[in-house]
Amino acid sequence: MKKTIWTFVMLMFAASAFAQSYFEDGLTSEWHRGRRDELRKLMPENSVAVFFNNPVKNRTNDVDFVYHPNTDFFYLTGFREPNAVLVLFSELREINGEMADELIFVQNRDPRAEMWNGKRLGLEGMMNELGFEEALLNSDFGAKSGINLQDFDKILTFSLSESIEESTSNEPLITMVNEFKAATAYPDKLTEASAQLYTMIKNSDLETSDRVVQMLKRYQNQYPEMMDDPFISSFMNAESPEKRMVVKEEMPEQKLDITALASMMATLREIKTPEEITLLRKAVMISAVGQIEVMKAAKVGMTEREIQGVHEFIYKRYGAEELGYPSIVGSGNNGCILHYIENDKRDLTDRLLLMDLGAEWRGYTADVTRTIPINGKFNAEEKAIYELVYQAQEAGIAISKPGVTFQEIDAAGRQIINDGLAKLGIIKKGESHMYFPHGTSHHIGLDVHDSGTRDPLKEGIVFTIEPGIYIPEGSDCDPKWWGIGVRIEDDILITEDGAVNLSEAAPRTIAAIEEMMRLPSVLEEWVLPEID
Repeated sequence: MKKTIWTFVMLMFAASAFAQSYFEDGLTSEWHRGRRDELRKLMPENSVAVFFNNPVKNRTNDVDFVYHPNTDFFYLTGFREPNAVLVLFSELREINGEMADELIFVQNRDPRAEMWNGKRLGLEGMMNELGFEEALLNSDFGAKSGINLQDFDKILTFSLSESIEESTSNEPLITMVNEFKAATAYPDKLTEASAQLYTMIKNSDLETSDRVVQMLKRYQNQYPEMMDDPFISSFMNAESPEKRMVVKEEMPEQKLDITALASMMATLREIKTPEEITLLRKAVMISAVGQIEVMKAAKVGMTEREIQGVHEFIYKRYGAEELGYPSIVGSGNNGCILHYIENDKRDLTDRLLLMDLGAEWRGYTADVTRTIPINGKFNAEEKAIYELVYQAQEAGIAISKPGVTFQEIDAAGRQIINDGLAKLGIIKKGESHMYFPHGTSHHIGLDVHDSGTRDPLKEGIVFTIEPGIYIPEGSDCDPKWWGIGVRIEDDILITEDGAVNLSEAAPRTIAAIEEMMRLPSVLEEWVLPEID
């Protein structure tokens, strides 16, 4: 009797936890199914695509990091639990007497585990909540599933060379990965780099083989172990193009492909659907409001972490479930460290404050950066550098439209920065420098550096324009410029008419920032007790 009551209590507790896991205002199961259908259109005939969800990662002792699904997996399924595998077929095929074009393998319901970690969807949830017609337990992955991977001409997946952290939480995933490797004869040393080299060789001919050898030699500097592969080594050492073609013909045909799927997913994910754009707009707007409220709240004497906390409080106040990436809040010289996340400087004085943060809304992340003077007023040197970055960003936004490339946007802003730094005497005209060391743009979406191609811009792409100038202490220029770090980053949607700045609500001109910083903050009356 006690056992029956205990099981009932566990099930009731698990049911109450369900609302914590999924989003009523997020993407629908129909949307995810549509994405799977679009992927099938890109897959070769008689192929299968296998997606493993992310492993659980330990933070310390018996505490794990908050689980985040693999973004390709989430994009295709909407599923947010570990120990799962999605299998897509390019065409309908008979599996255990039933016609199917997909199977998903998930962990079983477990009242005791759900008491601690929240409800699992289980098989019924996968079908009722996420719209799958067929779901199996992860313990049935492999031979029990009725799928014979050798029946396919191509087996598409991602690199499985990275070891999975050994833990009880990951045991089902490790078992499934090992079963997949055994079924596909997955080579021990197969990596994305070696797979790309094989593809390069396979696509070579008499006219291009010399060029391929030169590319292989460049790879060799980075991956010297590649020479352990007999076919790569033989191709590189062949005495003539004709002998290289002999080596090429002797290379075994590979059913297993760990590179093509990444390209397919990049093609799908770079063009955002209207549903995705709605979620991105919300993430960006929350992030812009965070920048606005910090401009009003910032004052001399605060700490970097306090500034970070205000941003993140705004995110949580609006219901954003996570940060898109670790928050960057750097004062003075810390702003010259591109991925500075310690945020531990205290008693901020009169330096610039670079703030690069993004809220995650229903899986989609913003990426918005503003640079402000903590005392509310830019000095002459800060104004000069800030204005250069602003004009560089304006130039990039102005030319952003379908058909323009990331390279053209970068070149437009970089020219302004290079000319401006020379005019200020920080560099000599035409001199190479490291004051603008990063690219200007990247896609955003489910990842802050989202999947996408480097093809010309198309309608529906959302990306960043983020020029910057960073002059760390000790630089080879007048010390009056030292410790000035400025980045301005906005999230841009491409439409048929050009660029829409989704984060324009956050002030970015010198005058608008200084005006915003003069306004009162809603947090001024929020006084906490002193703690020794």
